[in-house]
Amino acid sequence: MFKNVVHFIVYMQNKIFDVKSIMRICEQFKSKKIVTTNGAFDILHAGHVQFLQQAKALGDVLIVGLNSDKSVKSYKGNKRPLNNQEDRAAVLSALSCVDYVVMFDEKDPCVLLEAIKPNIHVKAGDYTLDAAKETPSTKVWERETVETNGGEVRILPLLNGRSTTDLIRKIVETYKDEKEYKECVGIK
Repeated sequence: MFKNVVHFIVYMQNKIFDVKSIMRICEQFKSKKIVTTNGAFDILHAGHVQFLQQAKALGDVLIVGLNSDKSVKSYKGNKRPLNNQEDRAAVLSALSCVDYVVMFDEKDPCVLLEAIKPNIHVKAGDYTLDAAKETPSTKVWERETVETNGGEVRILPLLNGRSTTDLIRKIVETYKDEKEYKECVGIK
């Protein structure tokens, strides 16, 4: 029934659902404030944790839309994600501030947000709601979907110096020499 221990743990936590299931769950929360966010969450770091805690504080239920492996590849390239979708979902579901995780295959979360109809959808501070400052990489593409359904989009501040891209860059730069890599991991 379970592929491995990770899948068993995820099952036991009962936080990871598909879109149809999360729609049924949301019907039970009509009187609650539903907050959503989305992302790859490839290598979880302190910036992610702070962001998710702040998002949870805005409402009663936090649902994280997790970009599937297919989705991440569509906007980050074929070398990403580094962690597969099942592992990323397991890590997110282990956080107490995250109530539910739901994966989606599309490049943006509009279809998912149309189904959930959150009260608040949050994005990190590298996005903008100011049309004059928008670029394709900073625009909140799902804004219209959220607002059309009566919700609002909020931008939360980034924790400076914390990003998956920076972590990957640091790892590559630090261990580009095979000798340094072997020293780090204890290979002689």
